[in-house]
Amino acid sequence: MAPAATFVIVGAGLAGAKAAEALRDQGFDGRIVLLGDEPHRPYERPPLSKDYLTGKSEREQVFVHPAAWYGEHHVDLRAGQAVTAIDRGVRQVTLADGSHVGYDKLLLATGASPRRLPLPGADADGVHHLRRIEDSEQIKDTLATASRVAVIGGGWIGLEVAAAARQAGAGVVLLEAAELPLLGVLGPKVAQVFADLHRDQGVDLRCGTEITAITTDHGKASGVRLADGTTISADAVIVGVGIKPNTQLAANAGLKVDNGIVVDATLATSDPGICAVGDVANAAHPVLGTHIRVEHWANALNQPATAAATMLGRQAAYDRLPYFFTDQYDLGMEYTGHVRQGGYDQVIFRGDVAARRFTAFWCNDNHVLAGMNVNTWHVTEQIRALIHSRQAIDPRRLADPDQPLDELTGR
Repeated sequence: MAPAATFVIVGAGLAGAKAAEALRDQGFDGRIVLLGDEPHRPYERPPLSKDYLTGKSEREQVFVHPAAWYGEHHVDLRAGQAVTAIDRGVRQVTLADGSHVGYDKLLLATGASPRRLPLPGADADGVHHLRRIEDSEQIKDTLATASRVAVIGGGWIGLEVAAAARQAGAGVVLLEAAELPLLGVLGPKVAQVFADLHRDQGVDLRCGTEITAITTDHGKASGVRLADGTTISADAVIVGVGIKPNTQLAANAGLKVDNGIVVDATLATSDPGICAVGDVANAAHPVLGTHIRVEHWANALNQPATAAATMLGRQAAYDRLPYFFTDQYDLGMEYTGHVRQGGYDQVIFRGDVAARRFTAFWCNDNHVLAGMNVNTWHVTEQIRALIHSRQAIDPRRLADPDQPLDELTGR
C-alpha cells in the first residue's frame, strides 16, 4: 500500500470507529477519512435501549472514543457529512454538499434504519422509533411524564423499552403480531419466558394483534386501534418492528445487494476495493456455512478488525459466532450461536427455568447450534466451544447442571 493511500470509511457508528482504530492498530499510516451523517462522534447503540435510556449511565459513556482520540490518531472525522454516491470508476465518494473524497480502499459501515409502519397516524407527533441518541433522549423524556405508553413490536428493542417504561413508572401495553414475543428468534419454549417476565412486571402484553391505525388527537398520537375495533389509549406510541439495512448507496454503485451488502468471509464486497461491516453486511460465515446478516453490537465491534486486515491486503476471515445480550428488569441474558427459524429439533434446558436462572441449548440431531444463558454467567466460552466442536452431545448430560460444560465434548 502506498504511503499516501487514503482509506475512507462511510458510517461513523461503532463499526466505523472500530475500523479506524483497527487500521491504526494494524499499522496503517495513511490517511483515514471517517464520514458520518449524524452530528456526533461515533457512539454505541445498546445503551440507548438499556442504561442510557433508564438513566443509569451518562451521555459521555455512550461514545466509542474520547473526543481527542480522533485527532491523536490522525483520523479525519467528519460528523454530519452524509455520503450520497460512490463512483467506483474513479474511486471517490460524493458528499451531500457536493464535494468529493477520493479513496484507495473504501469501507461501508452504513448500518440500518428503523422500519416504519405503513399505517394512518404513523408519522404523528408522539410516535417514537429508537435508533439514534436523540431518539433515546426523547423516549426518556416521554417516559418521565407518561402515565401509559403503547409499545408496538415484541422484539428485543420493544421488550427493552417496555422494561424501561415500567421502571420509569409508566403503564405499558405491548402489542405483538405473533403468538409470543421473540417467537421467531427463540421458539415457543424460550419465548414464553420473556412473555411471563413482562406480564409479571405488570405489562399488558397482547399477542396475535393486528394494528390498523395509530389514533391521533390534534396531530399527536393518542393510542392505537386494532383490527377488532379495540382502541387503546396512550400518551405516546413507541414502534419497534425491526430495522432494514441501509443498502441504497451500495446498490446505486452496482455492488451486490441481497438482504444487506453481500460480502465474503474476508468482508470484501463484489468490488475487491470495498468492504462492508456491521448491520449492513450479509457475510459468508466459515463456521455456519451460510451467509448471515447479524443486527447486533458484537458484529459492529469485532468485524472491523477483519475488514481492516483485508483492506491492508492481508489474509483474514471473520468466523466469530454471533453473540448478543439483553437486560430487562432483573433478567440478564447472553446468546451465542445462530439457528435459522425451524432449523432445530429440540431445546434442552439446564437449570431452573421457573426462577429464570438457566441455560437453554438449541440442538439439531444432538449437535448444539446455539446457547442462551439467563442470569447464569461465565459460560459463553463453553457454549462457543460446544458449537465449534460439531460433536453430538448426550442430551441428558447437557441438561445436567452437575456436568461441567467444558467436559462434554471430550476435549
